[in-house]
Amino acid sequence: MFYSFLADIVVLLHLFFVVFALLGGILVLWKSTIAWLHVPAVFWAAGIEFLGWVCPLTPLENFLRNRGGGVGYESGFVEHYIMPILYPVSLTREVQIGLGFVVVFVNIGIYILVWYRKQKCQEK
Repeated sequence: MFYSFLADIVVLLHLFFVVFALLGGILVLWKSTIAWLHVPAVFWAAGIEFLGWVCPLTPLENFLRNRGGGVGYESGFVEHYIMPILYPVSLTREVQIGLGFVVVFVNIGIYILVWYRKQKCQEK
């Protein structure tokens, strides 16, 4: 029971990280120092997708699930939890690379907005 609870916490942390990597730049509009955490998160998330690596949180979750008497899974976090919601087919390498581009381009757009707002504030 305890290990299953810890595995659920890891899933929540993993989900938080994915959302932070994708949309955390919005927080930079509120507090610019968050960029020091967000930019490395974007590079890590995009790198995982582009290179086809498995995030270290996935094996940790599987380990905890197995210790708790549950069953782990072979695929990555995105394929196991997110992809079934977004797409009915398995995660392909092309889709994974596409997700990496989504992370990069969404954040480029957000940071352009951050830069634009800073410039506008400095003009006043």
